[in-house]
This record gives sequence, C-alpha cells and structure tokens, in this order.
Amino acid sequence: MKDYQVCTNCVMDTTDTKITFDENGVCDHCLDFEQNVQPNWHTDERGKHELDAIVSKIKKDGEGRDFDCIMGMSGGADSSYLLHVMVKEYGLRPLVFHVDGGWNSDVAVHNINVMIDKLGLDLFTEVINWEEMKDFQLTFLKSNLPNIDIPQDHAFVATLYDFADKYKIKYILNGGNISTECIRNPLEWLYYGTDMALIKDLRKQFSTNPMKTYPFSSVLRHKFYLRYIKKVQVIKPLNYFPYIKTEAVKFLQDEYSWKAPAQKHFESRFTKFYEGYWLPKKFGYDTRKVQLSSLIVTGQMSRDEALKILEKPAISEEEAKHEFEFVANKLEIPVEELYAYFNQPNKTYKDYKNQESLFDFGAKILKFIGVERSIKR
Repeated sequence: MKDYQVCTNCVMDTTDTKITFDENGVCDHCLDFEQNVQPNWHTDERGKHELDAIVSKIKKDGEGRDFDCIMGMSGGADSSYLLHVMVKEYGLRPLVFHVDGGWNSDVAVHNINVMIDKLGLDLFTEVINWEEMKDFQLTFLKSNLPNIDIPQDHAFVATLYDFADKYKIKYILNGGNISTECIRNPLEWLYYGTDMALIKDLRKQFSTNPMKTYPFSSVLRHKFYLRYIKKVQVIKPLNYFPYIKTEAVKFLQDEYSWKAPAQKHFESRFTKFYEGYWLPKKFGYDTRKVQLSSLIVTGQMSRDEALKILEKPAISEEEAKHEFEFVANKLEIPVEELYAYFNQPNKTYKDYKNQESLFDFGAKILKFIGVERSIKR
C-alpha cells in the first residue's frame, strides 16, 4: 500500500489508488489538465465565435419545430445557469425535462420551479416508477459497490436520450463543464453507470423486481447509435465562455431567488446521503476532493481554502443519523438493515461482470478523434 500523499498543487490524494506524482509532488490529474485539457479549452473570443456558430446551426435546424434543442434540469447550479444563458442570451427554445427519481430535495423543486416560471417555459417531468427505483437502489446497496447512485444517474441519461429520440431533437444541451469538473472522479470511486453487463449481473443476484418500465440504456445505444447513426449531438455550452461558479450562483440568487444546495449534487436527498457520508465513511472516497481540485486548477479557489473545507466532514455524525433514518424509511427497510449494508465488506466493479474493456476502447477512440481531450479517471 502507498504511503499517504496529497498533491502539492490540488487536494487529490492517495485515496485515489491509481494516482501518481511527479518529482515536485504534482499529481497526474493536474498534469493531465495542464497538458491535455487547458490548451484546447477556449473561453475567449474564439470560444464565443464557436458557440455562436453552434447556436446558429441549432436555430436553423430547429425552424418549424416546437423545440430546437433539449436539456435536463436538476435544480443544481450548472443546469440552472445554462438554461438562463441559452434562453435569455441566445434565444434557444429548449425542451426542458426533469427526471423525478423520488429523491428531490425541497431546494431542487424550488429552483426548478422559479427558473421555469420566470423564463416562461414548459417543464416535462418523467417520474420513475418508485417500486422499480427502490428495488434498483436496494440492489446496489446489497452489492457493496461504491457508486450506489447509479440507479438515479442511469435513469437521467437514458431518459435524456429517450426524449431526444422521441421528439426527433438532434441537439442535447449538457451542463457538464471543464470549469468545475475538469478533475474527474477516479474509476474506482464512480464506475460507469451505463455498464449493462454489470447492471444485469447485479439484478440477477440481488433484484426482486422485473423493472418493466425503468429506462435502461446501453452505452452503445447512446454513445454510438444515437450519436453517430441518428446524429444526436451533445453540446456543452458552458465550456465556450468564462463560467465562474460563485458568480453564477450569485447571479441565479439575485435574478431568480434561486437557492444554492449545500454542496454540488446535494439537490438530491439520496446523493447528499451517498456523497456526503456513505462514500467517504464506508469507502474513504470524498468527492469534494475532485470538486475542489477542479476549482483550484481553474483558478477559482486556492489550495489552502480547499484544505480548510476538507477539515470538516460534508455531513456531521448527528446529521448522518437523520439521513440514515430518512433513507431507510424511504426505501421501506429498517434502519438496522441500512446500517448492516454499510458495515458489510466493500467490493469493486471487478467483483462482478463488467464491460470495462469496452469503455476503455471507446474512450481511446474518442480521444483519438478529438471528441475528448482526457481519459484520466
């Protein structure tokens, strides 16, 4: 086992077991950003011109249609700010949808409503069958894998592409961005949520529900078939202009009475429980290190500020107790059963059937053709 070490530039450390450091103690996450991402990331006039051209094409292709693009809305800062910019500043007409997996926080509901109301948009909401979602989440809890949030993530991705296919929309606006997400979660922390071999193996072992309506989607369907055969394009507009998280949040608060979640992804009650307590306490993986490191390398936060934040847990033991009760009650299991899952031996995706080799091959192809600049996980 490696001796504990933390990067001298960001706050990534050896809880990422694949991390490496150069002679100055700078980690490969930072070096990957510096060498592969930053040189190809343009938020100046060049980026503006590129985005202007993309928007013009979206508008032209959308003539005569009710919507010219589609985007999902979670209630978080990235999707909220993206919606504002694309509608108010660029005049796009998105089909806005939200996937309700049963775990919306009050903050998320508020944020979605104020944005939709003030922008005068319609919201399409897809409600996932709760009995299926509940069974799927219990399946992941029983698996002892780190990423027990796959049931929510998979439903969101699959529904996004289903909506695009159903309404024949060729452009998906995505709030993913380099500014706050350039450092990626290590694969051992958050494994691919669309690995159908893994999902089928887990369901075979632990599921009790046939899940006839849950929106499953394989990576080949949305990464290859819909993208290259049906020509559905994913656009990430926040990468084409300066996106400063604190400024965006302040703007949303002032303009829309928007409320900031306590932490990135905490607009979901289950994700708050999972990323705030379950993942760091059971597995030692604190996703704040990834989030804060992204802000450090993009100049939005100092390393000292990030280290100060990490001195305290995302969720206190007292708050965690309430979260355990809330999640157990929602899943209709005794709290003791949830604690039992928490205390079981940890496993990794390698303990189950998986398609890691397929994902690796696909990532290398995407990097080769220039779709992705980095494959560091």
